[in-house]
Amino acid sequence: MAEKIGVREFKNQASKIVRAVREEMAEYIITVHGEPVAMLRPLTQKDSDQLQREKIEDALADLDSLAQEIAAGWTAEKSGTEILEGMREERCQSSMQA
Repeated sequence: MAEKIGVREFKNQASKIVRAVREEMAEYIITVHGEPVAMLRPLTQKDSDQLQREKIEDALADLDSLAQEIAAGWTAEKSGTEILEGMREERCQSSMQA
């Protein structure tokens, strides 16, 4: 059962309470004027997986945004892929000649 704790007590003992949550898997219901407003509990594996998914989705969204920004300013006749393929072919040919 989760222990009820007032917001002021939580503020004054935050480090101790968070340590108890992390180390003892304790759960707390935080109250304001006796009314429950929040719950503090350990993360489950499902929570951790969701946070990881969100982190990956955010990184992919940043990459998409960067790709759009690059595409908007692209002025070369060849695409970036074509340029990279040419560079790789040149590198391969020069390594074969060495």
